[in-house]
Amino acid sequence: MKKLFSLLMFMLATVQSVSAMNVDAFMDKHIAPVSDAIAKIIFFPIKYTSGDVHIEVPIIIFWILFAGIFFTLFFKGICVWGFKHAVDLIAKPKKTEGGGDVSSFQALATALSGTIGIGSIAGVALSISIGGPGAAFWIFAGALLGMSIKFVEATLAVKYRRFNADGSVSGGPMHYIAHGLTRKNLRWLGQPLSVIFAILCIGGGITGGNMIQINQTAHQLIFITGGDHSIFHGFTWIIGLVAAIIIGLVIVGGIKGIAKVTTILTPTMCALYIISGLIVIFANIKGIPSAIELICKEAFMPTSVAGGVFGIIIIGLRRSVQSNEAGTGAAAIVYAAAQTKDPASQGFVALLETFLTGVLCLFTSLTIVLSGALATIEPGKISGIELASNAFQSVIPFFPIILSIIAIMFAMSTLISWAYYGQKAWTFLFGEGRKRVFTFNMIYCLFIIIGSAMNVESILNITDAMMIAMCVPNVIVLYILCPEVKRELRRYCFEHKVGRWVNPSWFKAQPVTVEGE
Repeated sequence: MKKLFSLLMFMLATVQSVSAMNVDAFMDKHIAPVSDAIAKIIFFPIKYTSGDVHIEVPIIIFWILFAGIFFTLFFKGICVWGFKHAVDLIAKPKKTEGGGDVSSFQALATALSGTIGIGSIAGVALSISIGGPGAAFWIFAGALLGMSIKFVEATLAVKYRRFNADGSVSGGPMHYIAHGLTRKNLRWLGQPLSVIFAILCIGGGITGGNMIQINQTAHQLIFITGGDHSIFHGFTWIIGLVAAIIIGLVIVGGIKGIAKVTTILTPTMCALYIISGLIVIFANIKGIPSAIELICKEAFMPTSVAGGVFGIIIIGLRRSVQSNEAGTGAAAIVYAAAQTKDPASQGFVALLETFLTGVLCLFTSLTIVLSGALATIEPGKISGIELASNAFQSVIPFFPIILSIIAIMFAMSTLISWAYYGQKAWTFLFGEGRKRVFTFNMIYCLFIIIGSAMNVESILNITDAMMIAMCVPNVIVLYILCPEVKRELRRYCFEHKVGRWVNPSWFKAQPVTVEGE
């Protein structure tokens, strides 16, 4: 309680100084030029030209997509044959065995709360407004490819996690990069890559997982409470302060406190959104077959996107990568805390995270197509959350209010999850200990207040760059360690009789030892 009180006093003491700071001017002068330079490197594009059509696609997107294809083939389509077992692990949980702080379901809920965000609504609508209904097909296809990446990340996270003196668990890419490569006599590569990942994770968490989320939440609250006439107009820091106190109360309890909140918050916000969508779908139920046909047809023969089939594939897959975060490794940090003795079991559970994210995106797409909202967009005009809002509003007149509530819940859940991700990256760099954790919590909550009071446009580039750049060191190590994951999978499938319709010889029991053990 003393630490919680100190945290609250610290946040209160910073309010006046934050409100007086010209944060935007400082960011624009000192941070923006650096972030723009980094973004140009991270998002260096491949240019595609066909006639009058010019498309630029960041190489980093292909880096992640190739990994999805590789691991899907390497594990023989685990997103298909492993899906039923993944559902069984959540629907029929067995007695908890092995160390860990939270159950497999709680780990899944926390990971989902960090992955599912406003991008599942606004981002999907934006992709459809650019590429037409066919973009929905490729968004979901990208999610299927991402499932195998999440499987590898979660399996390695449990395998290489460490148990601290106080009984808590630390894990994630930082640990399997450092320790996994050290066991393969590649310490010279593992140590720098793990540090780079941890730095990127902290930076991405404070910006994209924190400042942008609270900023959009504050603006959404101002919008629904009167805009320029809102009581919060000019006082967004108050919203940031309240949010910082709430988040501080949650994260001070560690992963167990976070999991308790996300286990309630994640299903609630998803259910609220899905129920609203089902109302729209049932109101247009006769149009479902034609809507599905249109989505599939436009996926391969698009009529409203520059670049034809190639253009629509890139639009859909790019949104998929950005929405499910497969390859970044962030979710693996919380999967490491799962109570299980079998690393592969949590890998199976992780399949559901990416799948559910893809389903939510597909749900948004189907609602937009069924409602006819696409017809309301002026030719050549791009629309994001407004398009999604119009789709739901066509059946539910007061949906903008519901959407605001959902958006706020999505943002708050992301704030909570990324606080934990950043905290674990912080302690990896500076060491475990209550004082070190408390220091990070203070910094994180301070940036909630700052983020609510500033114009985040100056940090958008560095936010995207940091969060996507996490996949560079992470995926490199996934390739190196994937043979270990296959051995874990073979052993697990043999012992638990999973995937028997796949070639049985592939699942024969093998030693699980790795080089250096």
